[in-house]
Amino acid sequence: MRRREFIAGIGATAVVWSFAAQAQNSERTKRVAVLSALSADSPIIKTRLDVMMQELVNLGWSPGQSPVVDYRYGAGQSDRYPSLAQELVATRPDVILAHTTQVAVAVQRETRDIPVVFFDVSDPIGMGFVTSLARPSGNMTGVLLYEPGIVSKWLQMLKETAPHVTRVSLVGNPKTTAFSYFQRGAEAAAPLVPLELLVAPVATADEIERIFQSLASTSRDGLVVLPDPTMVSHRELTISLAARHRVPAVYPFRLFVAAGGLMAYETDQGQISRLAASYIDRILRGARPGDLPVQVPTKYATIVNLKAAKALGVEVPSSVLLRADEVIE
Repeated sequence: MRRREFIAGIGATAVVWSFAAQAQNSERTKRVAVLSALSADSPIIKTRLDVMMQELVNLGWSPGQSPVVDYRYGAGQSDRYPSLAQELVATRPDVILAHTTQVAVAVQRETRDIPVVFFDVSDPIGMGFVTSLARPSGNMTGVLLYEPGIVSKWLQMLKETAPHVTRVSLVGNPKTTAFSYFQRGAEAAAPLVPLELLVAPVATADEIERIFQSLASTSRDGLVVLPDPTMVSHRELTISLAARHRVPAVYPFRLFVAAGGLMAYETDQGQISRLAASYIDRILRGARPGDLPVQVPTKYATIVNLKAAKALGVEVPSSVLLRADEVIE
């Protein structure tokens, strides 16, 4: 064989090997690790993850086969997040899906190289997950849950629905939500409504009960419940105490209103789930999280429970009902 033909043959073989290697790499089973702040049986996270997996199917994946999905659940116990994050990082997945701010904190402490998509996070810049919403620059990106201005909307809804309310308590667990982020928004908005603001951090059921006991002596109090795994876990207790003490409350998720709470104004949870799935898809196909801007939800929903309003002695004004996307009777 001539030398030129021999070299050409080597080149052709190298090209074949290269294509084969690329094909093998592209066909490698991808792995996604999911860490949620809630329990596995929480209707919120079950619905959200179902929507995400369906969106991945729509994008051409077969969740369970490729990507293989590994789940961990914190069940609202923030002390478990670090060990669960460590477990998932040790499996070296292609991407980690981090649910809530404090879960994202735990994941970030364990890895700065595995891509992370977060959702239900409200202060990604303040928490140090990204340098900016437009250019995250690191290994994390995702979908914003609420901008700080959302608190102004909650306060206005409360005052419009229950004009007798002159004082409002901001309730949530600083260990499981971006409490100071929402507190800053409330401090800026409350004087304009106007409402007197009380900051009410809680971590346990007993502390939630004590908050309501302190409100029982007056009829001028209202409540804003923050988007917080602790409050989600104690939603039935919170709703029953609000009813018993006749305290009007605005909630961050429809789930509270469906369980008997007065009203909620929330981001479209389906939209957030689909946006998060789209980023998982792009990262699995080679995109870098630092190049993917943090997405901001554009759809919101107002939900009102008229039965709860009647029990509280509140007459929901037509201005609120006309804006409502759902009225539970």
